[in-house]
Amino acid sequence: MRELKTIGITGASGALGKELTKIFRGKGYKVIGFTHSKNNFEINNESPNEWIEWQCGKEFLLNKHLKKIDILILNHGIYDISKENSNYENSIEINALSKLKFLNLFEEIAFKKNSSIAKEIWINTSEAEILPALNPSYEISKSLIGQIVSFKKNLLDNHEKKKLKIKKIILGPFKSELNPIGIMSAEFVSNNIYNFANLNFFLIIISPNPLSYILFPIKELYIFLYCKFLKISKISN
Repeated sequence: MRELKTIGITGASGALGKELTKIFRGKGYKVIGFTHSKNNFEINNESPNEWIEWQCGKEFLLNKHLKKIDILILNHGIYDISKENSNYENSIEINALSKLKFLNLFEEIAFKKNSSIAKEIWINTSEAEILPALNPSYEISKSLIGQIVSFKKNLLDNHEKKKLKIKKIILGPFKSELNPIGIMSAEFVSNNIYNFANLNFFLIIISPNPLSYILFPIKELYIFLYCKFLKISKISN
């Protein structure tokens, strides 16, 4: 990872957000935590240096804060367990469309930036992108954002890739308020995210399920080849 100074984390008040904040603060980075909560959060050595309250659908109001950020980690989401699991709209809005809006805003900022150092955006999708999670609305929303991130990354041209680095984070079940019976700890997951990101991987997989390490690279290879075909077709036309 390059000499970047400011990290933005959505879902910063959740289990994984807190552990990522601890890591980055411990490494000397400034952390801006984005949260939906209306509670007054204290500032200490393990908390974000700054808290920003936001709402889904109003991501555009965060533009001035996003301009300060070098690495944006999109970590917010819900696991909707409403009656019959039929609230697809809410899951899609929060887990997928909200992250797309953040991605579009940050992309626009990165492309306008004159610095030779690329901005980075890390998006937490989930194994539920292609594997069952016993929750249809969650699976649909995660599949949607996963597809968007892969296509966004692969359709960047060479100039855009120098301005913005996109990383996709695929996580298996870890212990949090959303999943109290998760197998992995948030501390273990956050440390691995940081370490793999330093290796400059696009696809960061952390899971106890061996299928994830087989299926996701195959899917990403297919999208890479498909996008390459689209680019070639566009040139020939």
